[in-house]
Amino acid sequence: MTPFANDQVAAAFAAIPSKPRAGLLRLRGLIFDVACELPSVPQVEETLKWGQPAYLTPKGSTIRLGVPKAGGFALFVHCQSRLIPDYETAFPKTDRIDGTRAVLFEDTGQIDDGRHGWLIARALTYHQKT
Repeated sequence: MTPFANDQVAAAFAAIPSKPRAGLLRLRGLIFDVACELPSVPQVEETLKWGQPAYLTPKGSTIRLGVPKAGGFALFVHCQSRLIPDYETAFPKTDRIDGTRAVLFEDTGQIDDGRHGWLIARALTYHQKT
């Protein structure tokens, strides 16, 4: 596991109940794994935004990990981006989606490295010119 960037991020994860924490840690690992495979991403900054673990790159869009009010856990992206609409087009009816802002999970087993890695890669490189 990639060490936490700072004590505040570690404390934020520690404060999350164990079941959603396991899923969020799995998503965290996937973020770092995907970033390592992207030569155009120099490094991922791990910080807190709105009290939630957040992941940023110089030319990407912020990814946040958190627990929605309805329960479970979620991978959040900027709601005014095309990330979730593009994801739904690429992978129709495969996940529970919250508007244009999140993929919702109930269980760690729902995380798919391929399709969720695709979304993470798009977020980490969102503002790069192609």
